Amino acid sequence: MRLQLFLILSVYFNITLVGQHTFSIVAVDSITGEIGSAGATCLSEEDGALWVSDIVLNVGAINTQAYWTLVNQNAAKQRMLAGDSPQEIIDWLVANDNSSQGGNIADRQYGIVDINDGSPRSAAYTGPNNFDVKGHRVGKDYAIQGNILISEEVLDDMEQAFINTNGELCDKLMASLQAAKRPGADVRCLAEGISSASAYIRVAKPNDTNSDYGNLWLDLNAWLDSGTFTGDPIDELQRQFDEFKQLSSIESKLSNETKIYPNPTQNKFIIESNDEPITKIELFDMLGCLVKKEIIDAPVTKAEVDIGDFKNGIYILKISYRNTVNSSHLLMHD
Repeated sequence: MRLQLFLILSVYFNITLVGQHTFSIVAVDSITGEIGSAGATCLSEEDGALWVSDIVLNVGAINTQAYWTLVNQNAAKQRMLAGDSPQEIIDWLVANDNSSQGGNIADRQYGIVDINDGSPRSAAYTGPNNFDVKGHRVGKDYAIQGNILISEEVLDDMEQAFINTNGELCDKLMASLQAAKRPGADVRCLAEGISSASAYIRVAKPNDTNSDYGNLWLDLNAWLDSGTFTGDPIDELQRQFDEFKQLSSIESKLSNETKIYPNPTQNKFIIESNDEPITKIELFDMLGCLVKKEIIDAPVTKAEVDIGDFKNGIYILKISYRNTVNSSHLLMHD
């Protein structure tokens, strides 16, 4: 009876419920310096699940959900950039909630983690006015949070999957989403027999320079309104993830097989690929700005690049190969 009443209310009060999110996780890897975020919700548009995610490069991640507002999300990011710990950010948000875009602190939910020079910290907050089932789980390098859940087990299973999955941070995040997947994980999707209507996974590496969607090392998103798949968005996300991992292993192999010398360099450097012909060379500064681009019409396995007039500093070298995969490298100019 309670569930039927909830679904009826969701029809008549859709504006309020659209402000709610469902289940998500933020986490870091203190060894690799990677920062990640993943989540899902019963909102079927492209940014349905994605909008809660805010990754601050080389610092940490903040998921701002439940009664989401941009002003509070931006405030949390500014506190992180100012050096506040996750708990200090939570405390500040509780004391300084901005209700100009709707709701108040009792309606909000936050999950925050930072890398803290290899000693991760995390914190979470669940306002009492979040819709049941609600709650959060916190470990030294992760925070998991959810509301409008079918049961507490959604959070428990996400936590156990993250802790017990071997592999990279991305593998642990994907496993956590899969552990949450069940009909009605977001109770609004129970009638459709799916966990959610949109899902995402994002991971930033230390050499990423732009945290906007689509620019991180891993940035995948699946939503029902795309019309490109049927079934559960987490399964579609898994399919995209598996493809990404396969390409990533090829990129890693190419990166290991490609020599860049001398590095550091003062004027010219040489790129030498053992096997795969090079089709394009791009150099980016640490702000992510493209500073040099060379298209090689007749692909070669050895190329010389002149950067004698560049300023001293660290650059990101992106190499494209004939089979369309890429490899990335750090280049020092001094």
